[in-house]
Amino acid sequence: MRGSFCLLDRSDTSCGMIRRALACLFLALAVFPAAAGEPSLPLGLEAGGSAIVQSVIDGDSLTLADGRTVRMVGIQAPKLPKGRPNFPEWPLAGDAQAALGDLVEGRTVTLHFGGTRQDRYGRALAQLARDDGLWIQGELLRRGLARVYTFPDNRAAAADMLALERAARAERRGLWADPFFAIRHPEEAGRFTGEFELVEGKIVDGARRENAVFLNFGADWRTAFTLRLNSETLRLFRADKVGPLAFIGATVRVRGYIRRDRERAIMDITHPEEIERL
Repeated sequence: MRGSFCLLDRSDTSCGMIRRALACLFLALAVFPAAAGEPSLPLGLEAGGSAIVQSVIDGDSLTLADGRTVRMVGIQAPKLPKGRPNFPEWPLAGDAQAALGDLVEGRTVTLHFGGTRQDRYGRALAQLARDDGLWIQGELLRRGLARVYTFPDNRAAAADMLALERAARAERRGLWADPFFAIRHPEEAGRFTGEFELVEGKIVDGARRENAVFLNFGADWRTAFTLRLNSETLRLFRADKVGPLAFIGATVRVRGYIRRDRERAIMDITHPEEIERL
């Protein structure tokens, strides 16, 4: 910003000077407005220092100039093979990587934490805010270049992220226009064993068995797509004052990895944010 937006006349009264100063402030805000629709970091996270982004690894991880590697917690971007044999590149993986590079390479970002701060590979698990305040995870979700991907020990900002994901999906932005990322029906869930998927349907039955709760999307539990909530998960639901059996009769969207158990497909729910009541 060069020079001053306005000059105060020495003959002005104090009230006039205040009015002119406010006019200057409003003009400055008009010249440098916050970009419409750009997401800002939610409240409640703890700042953990800033650094310049040196390079982008893929759509949700990067390296900093201070030597740290960051896994951008809370999202999952389309995956690149990254040297894994027989691993097919997901649709839009290159787009997500390029978008992240455009957003942050050479820019200063601040790390923010709301849960476990480091994974088993030594990567920092952080939400990122750019030097101008842009929330990077939120922007990728807004563009439809990532899905919400939270964990029991990293649930901060989940509600904000889910809202951005819903808006992108409604507008069919990015990956939400590609069948690879389509929301699955309960009847077809078994075709996606071993994959992280979103499934929508009605929970028609459920029961507690020993230290777990099972929620079924069909009348026959032996063949129906089923959610399993173990004792650790149930503790988190109780802490949030959510009774899992209250979902019986509700239409929900769930997310997680699908596995097979004999004739049925099962998704192990690990924390409350993985079930959205629709």
